[in-house]
Amino acid sequence: MPPPPDPVFEHVVLALVHGSGYEWISTPECSDRTIRRRLKESSQQGISKTVHALVLEAYDRMIGLDLDEISVDGCITKAPSGGEKAGRSPVDRGKQGLKRTTAGDARGVPLGIVSAGANRHDSPLLGPTLDAAKEQVGVLPDTVNVNLDQGYDNNKSRALIAELGFTSDIARKGAPAPIRASRRWPIERTHAWMNDYGKLRRCTERSGKVVDFYLCLAAALVTLRMLIRQAHSRYRWDGRPTTRRHK
Repeated sequence: MPPPPDPVFEHVVLALVHGSGYEWISTPECSDRTIRRRLKESSQQGISKTVHALVLEAYDRMIGLDLDEISVDGCITKAPSGGEKAGRSPVDRGKQGLKRTTAGDARGVPLGIVSAGANRHDSPLLGPTLDAAKEQVGVLPDTVNVNLDQGYDNNKSRALIAELGFTSDIARKGAPAPIRASRRWPIERTHAWMNDYGKLRRCTERSGKVVDFYLCLAAALVTLRMLIRQAHSRYRWDGRPTTRRHK
């Protein structure tokens, strides 16, 4: 029989989904102090990063990661409480904001995530994001083509990609390029899915490790949802959902 569900983890997921304060989601069986303590312990141990890697492994085994085309893009969200990963947002009147850069495969499966202040430029985060993707999935193929937007249109980004032995498609500054006319739109869609989580839209965490914990947990849930949707038309199992749509 499967082990009973962990009530503390269920509350952590509730906090991720709704973005609520821990006092509002606490219950008699799980206080807000317990949630904070478990978050601190789990973030220091890198549990959500391990969970993300396990879900990626399951997706690769059952569906298959398409690593020949990788897209990297950044997204800025609110961080009203400041903290270690916050910075002045250039798109929100200088208020505190959080930037996350995500690398995804050809379908938009999130492979690696890096967090930084909203005032950080996308280009210097390209290398750490690709390193995070390699750490989660292992060695990337030699035939990788990296798809990037105009924020990466500079010599530094091209030199890095060439050093890694990859090719690239980078949107040119001053030349309009519709998202769906390129291979970047899956990662844009992934960012939209991740922004459905309240804790990511408006991050009130001050600890950088807790911020990264929530980012990896959200990436794992997004990957798991994509796995279920893809497996729905390929496999049969007990308790298989009757529809591909999941809330």
